[in-house]
Amino acid sequence: MLDVLQHITKAFQEGGISDPKRQAEDLLCDLLNCSRVQLYSDQKCCLTDLEWEEAQLWVQRRLKGEPLAYLTGKVPFYDCLIEVNSSVLIPRPETEILVDKIVSSLKGKDLKGRVLWDLCCGSGCIGIDLKKAFPELSVYLSDYSQGAIDLAKRNARVNEVDVICLRGDLFEPFKDKKTHYFVCNPPYISESEYLTLGIEVKEFEPRLALVAGPTGLEFYEKLARELPHHFYPSGQ
Repeated sequence: MLDVLQHITKAFQEGGISDPKRQAEDLLCDLLNCSRVQLYSDQKCCLTDLEWEEAQLWVQRRLKGEPLAYLTGKVPFYDCLIEVNSSVLIPRPETEILVDKIVSSLKGKDLKGRVLWDLCCGSGCIGIDLKKAFPELSVYLSDYSQGAIDLAKRNARVNEVDVICLRGDLFEPFKDKKTHYFVCNPPYISESEYLTLGIEVKEFEPRLALVAGPTGLEFYEKLARELPHHFYPSGQ
């Protein structure tokens, strides 16, 4: 097993992959469904022919720039395991910080009958984790992309939370409705900035979820105009 790990690490190093050893470890752990400790402790373990073929395929895809999360199809996020594919952005660690701040803000509050909207939900990671943390909260997920909504529904089922998923552009699915809590991680990249992004983002993650328009502020401007009309008096 260590020979395989060294082989993949060397391939990643020569291919310019950042932190090649860690990424080689992550690839093998996901492929073999084992922990990093098992990877090093079970030195007699060998890959089957099928596992070796799949490992080589994953290595080649990674060397072409495809993010590891798309190869494995999942990523741990806060208290959930979130499925990802090319229809959605890969959840970032800084988004976990956002979820943690929201959890801290809501902790101890009476949330029975309270509503939270997660717009531009993508994989659903934010809303699903908040529903898991606060089962009494009514959580709605929405996104313009049908692929994102389909994936969010699957993630809700896998993580055993009951949320409502709606397809539509920003507030379109919420006409004449109001919410107590609101979270949104909208497209925020300008068209010119998009051209400067690295290959892992620009060529593999969905442009629709990244580019807002010429300035990058278009979604925030629309949120600033329309959001106040959808809040209950105590909303935030």
